[in-house]
Formats: sequence, structure tokens, C-alpha cells
Amino acid sequence: MPFKDECGVFGIYAQPEAARQTYLGLYALQHRGQEAAGICSRNGRELILHKGLGYVADVFTEAVLDRLEGDAAIGHTRYSTTGGNVASAAHPFLVTGRFGQVALCHNGNLTNTERLRNRLIQEGQLFTGPSDSEVILALINRASAHSLEGAVAEALRQVEGAFSLLVLGEDSFIAVRDPHGFRPLSLAKLDHSWVFASESTAFDLVNADYEREVKPGEMVVIDAHGLRSSFPVPEVSPRPCVFEHVYFSRPDSFVFSRSVMATRREMGSCLARRHPVEADLVVPVPDSGVQAALGYAETSGIPFNFGLVRNHYVGRTFIEPKQSIRSFGVKVKLNPCRELLRGQRVVLVDDSIVRGTTSRKIVQMVKQAGAAEVHLRISSPPTTHSCFYGIDTPTRDQLIAAQKSIPEICEYIGADSLGFLTLEDLHHAMGDQGGQGFCYACFDGKYPVPPETAKA
Repeated sequence: MPFKDECGVFGIYAQPEAARQTYLGLYALQHRGQEAAGICSRNGRELILHKGLGYVADVFTEAVLDRLEGDAAIGHTRYSTTGGNVASAAHPFLVTGRFGQVALCHNGNLTNTERLRNRLIQEGQLFTGPSDSEVILALINRASAHSLEGAVAEALRQVEGAFSLLVLGEDSFIAVRDPHGFRPLSLAKLDHSWVFASESTAFDLVNADYEREVKPGEMVVIDAHGLRSSFPVPEVSPRPCVFEHVYFSRPDSFVFSRSVMATRREMGSCLARRHPVEADLVVPVPDSGVQAALGYAETSGIPFNFGLVRNHYVGRTFIEPKQSIRSFGVKVKLNPCRELLRGQRVVLVDDSIVRGTTSRKIVQMVKQAGAAEVHLRISSPPTTHSCFYGIDTPTRDQLIAAQKSIPEICEYIGADSLGFLTLEDLHHAMGDQGGQGFCYACFDGKYPVPPETAKA
């Protein structure tokens, strides 16, 4: 059970009931963040914002959506990487400044936030919290450009790191992706409207037709004159985040112009070839391990079945029993099928190991359910380094693969055997000959953009 998701963004321009379409888009992106959600709409007179803590369906009622009138909107579903889990840190952010009302939502993390924030504070800027999105808005408002489009371009030339941005102004809509393309952002058409989303699955729910990715470094502007595109920042080699395919994105999405489902199946196939084992059953750790487990089963010939059932209705918070229950956090989310597992040699497939504590509990759960053997297979390489580009990773001293060898991890987890993909296997599964097409920093420590402050 891996890292926590980062964020999802959705926006739509020139569509009646834009806020309701954005609500549906965020619903499809709920897996990318469950702490907070928000929508800002434009009705021709003003920008209207509503945001709060909780799931999308909790934050937005019929009455709220009725109030969010207009034909353009941007929305965000959030997991906190910077700013903390407080309502004030929820997106979108809405400010009034040189360019009138401007709203912004952001997926990713800047790597030079502190340097920019300190400079802006010295220049008299006030901030309501630690969010790097506020820094971007401050840079836009202080730009020397005479238009919102120019101000956004000027701000982009000062920030570093990962950002897929949606910006809603009083008379324009802007979508931007950082030059490395760390975080995903795609473009679709719905009748005569333009739609943007972190993943293509959001387009399916609103019946929009996928057009293409927003290219790394591209700024797309839509206004009364139509859609236009520019590249306001210097070109660099794209390095989209490989973990979008390993874990974050839904398998029914196209991300970085690739099918997530097909990529994960190939990861599982590579894993079966790399780490074969005599076993009776292939069992995924749901949900992110399912496609890799199917690939493992297809290649190995070992039958596949759901030996663990996930409770999909665990809310953002739940009341724990007063009396301690061993492994309660895992048990409330996963439960073993004892009749299926009893006496079986099980290949348990998951997408990654972070601290190792959750994997240890799951292996114990499967063994306690009667499995004769548990062979853990991980459809990514060992995670040895922290991420600085919008994923909530622990510091290196908390990453088990940075502290222990694979045999030591296997012993700690209590599995009968343990196998990871190699980095070369992952390159193959991603169709990345030479291994230069994606960011693999969490596996090899090679950061495309140096972090401002390293996690020890």
C-alpha cells in the first residue's frame, strides 16, 4: 500500500452548467485526493467559489451547485502535499488584484517555494498559509505584463518544479503544464466546449472526446477569440512521473498518451518473468495491484482470484474502537477470503512498498487466513528516494528500501519470498528505451529538478 495520491484538476470553458460538469469531473478524479474539494465558476459578472474539506459529494450539494452559475469553471480534489489539511488550503484559490478576479488550482509541488516566498514577503506580500499555489498567484499579480495571459507566462518563468495549473480569469481560461511534464493534464472537446482534466477518465463521465495531452511547457489560452497555444518557458527534456502509471492513475485512463491498464499488465508480465515461483493462486492487493496481478497470472499461467476484498466505503475519517484491535487500519480496508486462501501457495501482487508496515500486516493477514505460503511480488523497483514533485513520500530514513536489503525487507515483512521489478523492467513496461523518457527519481535518486530542501 503506497504513497498517498496528490491532486486532481478539472476545468471546462463555454459550457452551460459548467460547475455541474466540473462536479462530475472531480467525482471521476476522487481517487487523486480525498481531503478537500473546490469549484470556482464564472457567470459573466463575477467568479464564485465554494470549497471545503471532505469528499466531492460531501462538499457540493444541489443548493451549492445552483449557486455556482456560469459557463466556465475550474475544480480541484486535493490531498495535501504542502499547506496541510485545512479548509483554507483547499483549492481553487481566488484573489482580486491587477487583473480583476483570478482563480487558480494546482496539481504538483514547486521546488523553489521558500526562496520565492521569502523574496515576496520582503517585497511586502502577505500570505494566508504555506501553499505554493498562493506563491504562483502572488507572482501573477505582481507581474509587469499588461494582460493575465502575459502575467501567467511571466510567473511561469520564475517557478521551478511540478505544476499542472488551471487559471480562470474574468475573460479568459488558461491551462499550463510544467516544462518537464511531471504531472498529467489533457484536453478534450464537448460539443463546442473545451475541457481539461488530470486524467482522461474524467472526460468519459461528461461525454467529452479526448483530443490530446497538454504538452510539457505548453500554455493553452481560451477566450472570446478561441483557443491558442504557446510555450513561454525554455524547453527541457520531458520527465513525466512514472508513478502515475505505477499507482496514481485509474487503469481506465490514458495518461501521458498511454493506457494505464496496458502498462500495468506489462509490469505484471515482466514481474512474472523476473520472479517466477511455484504457486496455486495469484492475488492482487486491491485496487492498484489488480492489473499487474492479471499480467502476472497471464504470463505465469497461475490462476487469478480476488483473495482480498476491499471496503470502498471507508470515509476520510472513521471512529476507531476504544479497545485496541491489531492491524485495525488495514482490516477496515481489506478482508481476506479464507475459503479461497486456505492451504494455497499465494502470489500476492502489490504496486510498491514504502515503509513496509502495511505490507507486513497484509502478509500476516493472508497467512492467518490459512495460506500455506505467501510470495510477495511488487510491480515497481524498490522505492529508495523521496519525491519533491507533488507526491507525499516519507523521508529516506522512513523508506524501508533505503535502509534494508531485499532479503532483510522480506524477513521484516514475513513473506516466503519477495521480488521487485528492476529499473530496466520498468523502462521496458513503459516503452522507454534508454530510460530517459520519465522521472524515476523515487527509484534511482536522479532528480530532473534539484529540490530546494532535501528530505534527509
